[in-house]
Amino acid sequence: MAIKAIDLFSGCGGVSCGLTLAGFKVKAAVEIENSAADTYHNYPLLADVNILRKDICKVTGKELYKASCIKKDELYLLAGCPPCQNFSMQNPKNKKKTETERKKLLFEYLRIIEEIYPPFILMENVPGIATEFNKPILDEFIGRLENKNGIDSEKYFVRKKVLNAADYGVPQIRKRFVLHGVRMDIYRELQTCGMDFDLPAPTHNIHGFNNLLPWVTVRQAIGDLPAINAGEKYKDPNGRIHNHKCADLSDVNIQKIQYIRDHGGSRDCLPDDMTLECHKKKDTDGKNFGGHKDVYGIMNPNRPSPTMTGGCLCYTKGRYGHYTQDRAISIREAARFQTFPDDFLFSNNLGEAALQIGNAVPVKLVEASASEIMKSIKALRHKRRKKHD
Repeated sequence: MAIKAIDLFSGCGGVSCGLTLAGFKVKAAVEIENSAADTYHNYPLLADVNILRKDICKVTGKELYKASCIKKDELYLLAGCPPCQNFSMQNPKNKKKTETERKKLLFEYLRIIEEIYPPFILMENVPGIATEFNKPILDEFIGRLENKNGIDSEKYFVRKKVLNAADYGVPQIRKRFVLHGVRMDIYRELQTCGMDFDLPAPTHNIHGFNNLLPWVTVRQAIGDLPAINAGEKYKDPNGRIHNHKCADLSDVNIQKIQYIRDHGGSRDCLPDDMTLECHKKKDTDGKNFGGHKDVYGIMNPNRPSPTMTGGCLCYTKGRYGHYTQDRAISIREAARFQTFPDDFLFSNNLGEAALQIGNAVPVKLVEASASEIMKSIKALRHKRRKKHD
């Protein structure tokens, strides 16, 4: 019998794709954005998932059981990756938001957990959730999960840490806060199986030391894709390469990308006449203060890519310049940096695709987490079957 999962805040399907690759059968998902839900359903392995296209605040645990056909006493996984924007330290507006505003969606996930107390939970968010600024919110969330004075069936054993997706075969430097939880009564049963419950062990590191694989590089991830020009969409006569489409660039930006590539890869090298006025600003010490330094940057082909964001297809929004071609990366290239399979199709609307890809959790990072949890579920199933034989 399939081991089932539910995916809250599912987006375009990065988490569900990773769960599926780890062997879970995703039965239900919740996603309020129709365009993301459409992309989700377009992937054949997720076509049968029952998506509740509604506000998570209006979803109940009872509704999730009905939508997923999961029974309360089953061993299943509830995955939830609440939108991370409220916890990102890259967004200065967050410091002006109240704690209530910032924690709203995270605590909607907690509300559902406390309604149904699933045996296993998985959560991912930005590292900013674990900073001193957001500590009161995270402490309250984890405190309620651990529920020290509660009964075993209403509290969790929790493992949590900031992980780098590159350490799990993702060709991208993307640090994420990852949390695994197992209900305490299930955890005590796991201990009788001699099983530990933990986060996934890294499979890669920067140089491939200690019997691990080296990080996957930009060149390894996208070097086989055909060359295209800025503003072009590749039409594959064999129908195997999809979404290989990139944004157009002005003549000025093509000149910049060529100059930057020839002079080290960062915009700091630009001569004065090619530098935007906003990038010439000085701080109080007279040093250049021109915003994010990665803007107009070129990817290093021998390293993992920088973090994919909702602006990842725009050359002016980060280090998203191709390492040999005078253009920004394409939809398919961004998808590969997030380890989506090549048959996972996105809209060819650049803005829509960038948001869906940039907001997704890297598929291989989810697969690593889900595989670790899957080990525990299989061990419990084996123990229970043996007991009944």
